Amino acid sequence: MGENGDEALTPAGRLFLQPEMKQIIHCVIGLKNPIDVELMKSEIRNSTMLQHPRFTSLMVRDERGVEHWRPTQIDIDRHVRIIEEAVGEGEGEDHESAINKYLAELSIDSDGLSMEKPLWEIHLLMAHKCVIFRIHHSLGDGISLMSMFLASCRKVSDPHALPTIASSASATNTRTNFWNLLVTLWFCFIFALEFILRCLWIRDPKSTITGGAGVELWPRKMATATFSLENMKTVKRAVNATINDVLFAVISSGISRYLDFRAPNGLRDGVQLTGLAMVNLRKQPGLQELSNLMRSNSGARWGNKFGMILLPIYYHRSNTSYPLEYLKRAKAMIDRKKQSLEASFSYKVGNFVMSTLGPKFASLLNYRILCHTSFTISNVVGPQEEIMIGGNPITFLRANNSALPHALILNMVSYAGRADMQVQVAKDIIPDPEFLAKCFEDALLEMKEQVTAKI
Repeated sequence: MGENGDEALTPAGRLFLQPEMKQIIHCVIGLKNPIDVELMKSEIRNSTMLQHPRFTSLMVRDERGVEHWRPTQIDIDRHVRIIEEAVGEGEGEDHESAINKYLAELSIDSDGLSMEKPLWEIHLLMAHKCVIFRIHHSLGDGISLMSMFLASCRKVSDPHALPTIASSASATNTRTNFWNLLVTLWFCFIFALEFILRCLWIRDPKSTITGGAGVELWPRKMATATFSLENMKTVKRAVNATINDVLFAVISSGISRYLDFRAPNGLRDGVQLTGLAMVNLRKQPGLQELSNLMRSNSGARWGNKFGMILLPIYYHRSNTSYPLEYLKRAKAMIDRKKQSLEASFSYKVGNFVMSTLGPKFASLLNYRILCHTSFTISNVVGPQEEIMIGGNPITFLRANNSALPHALILNMVSYAGRADMQVQVAKDIIPDPEFLAKCFEDALLEMKEQVTAKI
């Protein structure tokens, strides 16, 4: 702590303040009933969010240019924006399209949070019964923010009870032997080498979804792909897979479908495109109890604690690949990733570069990896029961982040039996995100049909 009670930013927090890596997270909450503004402000004042010092602190720089958090007084009215009128283009536009258009505009407004107040704000879209939390990524990652949000909610079925956080199944303990150790070390070497080469010069082949340097400044469009969790579970049981395996298979199949439509002869069959996935590195997988996150000595500690892994997909023409083949390939690839320490390696290397070479150099390396890959994917597991905030039931939970050099950014959040994936695109490269979202939805339905046909 400094003499003014200042607290230094973490390395990841400093990274997200660099011009090339400025990131704001948008948490989107749909409500069943109209928004009561005064009740919402009261909920914010009494929330656990304002008990956390980062949400009541300014970001300041000392004489050496090093960033710190400095405690300040909160004026709720400066953080709440009330938009009374509909945000769409006309009366015929549905709520989902209007909200997505608003989010698309926010995604290229990474300077929209004033440094003269703590780095968060709340937009109330009154006509759409929708609340949007804008939170700077330097404050925390998706797991931290979802866990904090749930601490302010209650179950619809029991208005006095906090939402339950499902404990993730622990990994199966496999006996450590020389062969397992050798395989792990081999995969660690291969994936570490691939990361280094991606930073230096290896890049994906150009396709109709390829972004690049400067694309983060281009206008954006957004659509929502909606999946039934029951359908995903039906598919995963067919090959003893996980929900993440199914999600990545859906993305692989959906992108192949889209490329097939946009440029039927644009790529040779089997060509590799690479995504970047964000992986939670806390000791307890999944959502965290807020009390654990608030303890500085906890292994689940608050903040940004995630690594990156490279996820290759392979383009296959629609008439040359069976739906479940995508799932088998995705499972095999992710199983290999689990045997490596790729996510931990990327996190530790990032901290080392930040500490030794500084945030500007670390930002350059991250930016190059983004420019050399094709898309970003993140997945946050939300509550599987219906919840409410301020007595108002929540109809959907979604998330997205500021634009990146990628022309395609995918953010999925599950809630109450369904999963919504925000499909954010650079509209001059991918002009039809609604069609791409349908490609993803159809990919899951085809996998389910193939599974049920075999039963």
